Amino acid sequence: MKEATISRKSAFKGKLLKLDVLEVELENGLRARREIVRHPGAAVILPQLPDGRFVLVRQFRKAVETETLEVVAGTLGKGENPDRCAVRELREETGYGVAKLIKLVVAFPAPGYTDERMHMYFAKLKPAKGTRCPDDDEKLDVVYRTELEIDRLVSRGRIGDAKTLASWALYKSMVKGRRLR
Repeated sequence: MKEATISRKSAFKGKLLKLDVLEVELENGLRARREIVRHPGAAVILPQLPDGRFVLVRQFRKAVETETLEVVAGTLGKGENPDRCAVRELREETGYGVAKLIKLVVAFPAPGYTDERMHMYFAKLKPAKGTRCPDDDEKLDVVYRTELEIDRLVSRGRIGDAKTLASWALYKSMVKGRRLR
């Protein structure tokens, strides 16, 4: 299945995102409109301390008007290697360094309307915590949870962030399930 692009118009260009409006021709000859959010991509990291606890971040998300508990994540800089972005974001948001970084998958969070690619990782952390340096417009708290605590939060619907839920499922199936440590 393919869709041929007939025309493309840039409808919005912001600091982070762009919105393109495309007219496409379907295989059956009909035409349709597609609105595509262009995103530079992200690195998503589920970090684990040597003692087995996981490091998450709590922050307020304006788009959903609520505080969320999430894995560490950040937008790729122009031309930035996703592995380097993951290490950078961990240091900025939590102050921790990486002892071992395992790339799990590259996922499309919402392919119906965005070209964003999430590079998803599991990280074993170094024991010593350094200095955090979150972005000026970020206010977040570092939170420590055990595997059992996260399982309970997930099962009770207390974690609603999709990248965090996906990271946890990947950890359970790929890291813990197959011992990719």
